[in-house]
Amino acid sequence: MPLDPQLQVMRDQRERDGVRPLYAMSLAEARAADLASIRESGGEPEPVHEVVNLTIPGPSGELPLRLYRPAGQRPLPALLYFFGGGWVLGTIDTADGVSRSLANAAGALVVVVGYRLAPEHRFPAAADDCYAALRWVAGHAGEIGADPARLAVGGDSAGGNLAAGVALRARGAGLALAGQLLVYPNTDQLADDQSMRAADDPFLFNRRSVAWYRQHYLADPGDAASPLASPLRAESLAGLPPALVITAEYDPLRDQGEAYARRLAAEGVQVELSRYPGMAHGFFTMAGTVDASRSAIAQAASSLRAWFGTAAPRGGDEPPDGAAVGGGDEPTDGAALRRGE
Repeated sequence: MPLDPQLQVMRDQRERDGVRPLYAMSLAEARAADLASIRESGGEPEPVHEVVNLTIPGPSGELPLRLYRPAGQRPLPALLYFFGGGWVLGTIDTADGVSRSLANAAGALVVVVGYRLAPEHRFPAAADDCYAALRWVAGHAGEIGADPARLAVGGDSAGGNLAAGVALRARGAGLALAGQLLVYPNTDQLADDQSMRAADDPFLFNRRSVAWYRQHYLADPGDAASPLASPLRAESLAGLPPALVITAEYDPLRDQGEAYARRLAAEGVQVELSRYPGMAHGFFTMAGTVDASRSAIAQAASSLRAWFGTAAPRGGDEPPDGAAVGGGDEPTDGAALRRGE
């Protein structure tokens, strides 16, 4: 289908204003513009019961965390959420709106990790920080009111990449996770597929954006083959936790995210793949301006509740009628993906 009308308005406004792509800006400019854009399109942040900032020991000094706690009896299940931004942009504040909404709708503690950014700290710094945060939460769950038996990981874009990598490392360490929420994740640094080749609009996230982030993130071109940089290239995905993979029709990362979901299913992992038609990369954080963003957050919260065994909030938060739950016109065989067959 055509680009969603709400996104089309935003895209056309950028063209009229002559907004430069982030990859044409300096790092400082891009970081400021990215956060400003997310705040502008994210709407009014939801109130939550409690927000706590803390620091923990990280692989290379102190590592900041922010906890979003909904009302509810402790211990609460916990989602470790990794913000997007191509491993180059983003801060804990980038994920503020999404984290508040997920905490309330899923009845879960949301822990956002302030991982190190490239190019100041190249791969695998961000991956190491995110895994260290998971290990810390698992080992100190009682201190923060979390249930160590109900932990999940998630993130959007680069954050989805980091969540997938953390899930792989957790499996190797025997740390069981309840689920993984992967929102338009980067799963293959070497991808050259149809959605990547087609993404050429300078006023949307495009293939040049992907290349710009990659050149800042990877210390060595050979790192692209590492499963922590490209989870799709892992030798095996068997034994990973259940997954919800959300993709967007007009996204260079669409095909690699869907390939990851199909491979998870083929290797016996319970997975739901949902493509949102008419959407572009970044829509998940646009709850203030894009209806499908609210539907996707509701879908994510529904999966989290299923994984955690928590009840829906009063009034429920299921995706409204017409949401692209299950994948739109592509990909095919969604039922099999949901069964993990």
